[in-house]
Amino acid sequence: MIKNSLVLAFSAAVLFSCGGSSDKTTSSTDSTSADKYEGGNTLKIDGSSTVYPISEALAEEFREQAPDARITVGLSGTGGGFKKFVRSEIDLTGASRPITASEDSAAKANGVVYFEIPVAYDGLVVVVHPNNDWVKSITVSELKKIWEPSAQGKILRWNQIRPEWPNQEIHLFGAGTESGTFDYFTDAIVGKAKSCRGDYTASEDDNVLVQGVSTDKLSLGFFGYAYFSENQERLKLLPIDDQNDANGKGAITPSAATILDATYQPLSRPLFIYATKKAYEKALGKDFLNFLVEQSPKLVPETGYIPFDVETYKLVKDRLVAGKTGSLFLTLKSTVGVDLKAELKK
Repeated sequence: MIKNSLVLAFSAAVLFSCGGSSDKTTSSTDSTSADKYEGGNTLKIDGSSTVYPISEALAEEFREQAPDARITVGLSGTGGGFKKFVRSEIDLTGASRPITASEDSAAKANGVVYFEIPVAYDGLVVVVHPNNDWVKSITVSELKKIWEPSAQGKILRWNQIRPEWPNQEIHLFGAGTESGTFDYFTDAIVGKAKSCRGDYTASEDDNVLVQGVSTDKLSLGFFGYAYFSENQERLKLLPIDDQNDANGKGAITPSAATILDATYQPLSRPLFIYATKKAYEKALGKDFLNFLVEQSPKLVPETGYIPFDVETYKLVKDRLVAGKTGSLFLTLKSTVGVDLKAELKK
């Protein structure tokens, strides 16, 4: 399923790049049969390219039990999805970072009450070309040296990062500024969200980044773990040393195990789907969101991401059933390294 989802994500992103957000979204069904749902049989999902494979997988599976439902899944990035979400233009949005205070304020101003639903764990990976034989691992401080704003126009060669690395250009690929991946990576590595050099190849579509790194021996890039998993033969994964032995000594290679046990730091993170209360109050929305929480443990691994443990999914479901709206993360100084289970128990 991940292969189909990633191909669809790439196609949607191409449409996006040719003229704003992709309006030609994938649909779980084109059924014209009678509406079985009170309040309508249409559900609009948009948002993160990282979360797209999960949203698409859920839509495809839900069709099997609800053939009358028409669920569209678009792709406009975390930031782009939230812009639509807070204006009530869509029902659900995928996000690779929590909603921000300004986005929450915009939602309130427009009368949008929402549910925040964590769905899976992800790890941002740092990768190079497979023929790169000089980088064995990299530290957080070295990544900061590469990506901080002051590096623009100055840190341009590999030997400026480590003297023993070659005196050759470094070509950078990373998430676009509308991406939640960009926000999280810059917060975790540079120390401030959206603080980053601008002279790199940017895209909200991870497939574009995979293509760029895999065809350039001098490249280095970052994106979501699932996209590496799908393209392992084309990329070289770098272990990262956060220089904090409390999280595991030395450089840690991202994997399902190290992301789940939080030793891969600071680039392990939860992924989210946000839903309007208005959508949940309709029969189709309630059925889909209940399906989402119940089926995520099964479907998330198929998309290349890491499912929560049973207790965490139960906490997510309990919060939804209890009607607890809003975000758990607005009062936190940073969401980097957050203990999701602890937050859900509050």
